[in-house]
Amino acid sequence: MTKQIIHTSNAPAAIGPYSQAVKVGNMVFTSGQLGLDPVTGELASGIEAQAHQAFKNLDAILKEAGSSLADVVKFTLFLTDLADFSAVNAIMAQYVPEPFPARSTVGVASLPKGGIFEIEAVAQVQ
Repeated sequence: MTKQIIHTSNAPAAIGPYSQAVKVGNMVFTSGQLGLDPVTGELASGIEAQAHQAFKNLDAILKEAGSSLADVVKFTLFLTDLADFSAVNAIMAQYVPEPFPARSTVGVASLPKGGIFEIEAVAQVQ
């Protein structure tokens, strides 16, 4: 199987030597998405705004790959403060329909660009 590099201007450009996502067969693997505005490159302010923007960025990448948030089979969430866990759950429920995919949530000391939330996904392509 060949791998296809996924890129969209509707999500922030990679800030290092990696791709927004890679599609292999009928699966797409995304890089972590912060709450960065894709136009300005600025980080949204606060957990709610960063989580909403990160989900929008992830959605744009998945759409470019021919997938969607509804097709995600596994999310990995990174939080610098696990006290934000319930707020992120409520936001995720606005973007991801049931049946919910598998998910891991990890507390981390820090994230790139001073972010407080990051999300990555593995999704199928219909």
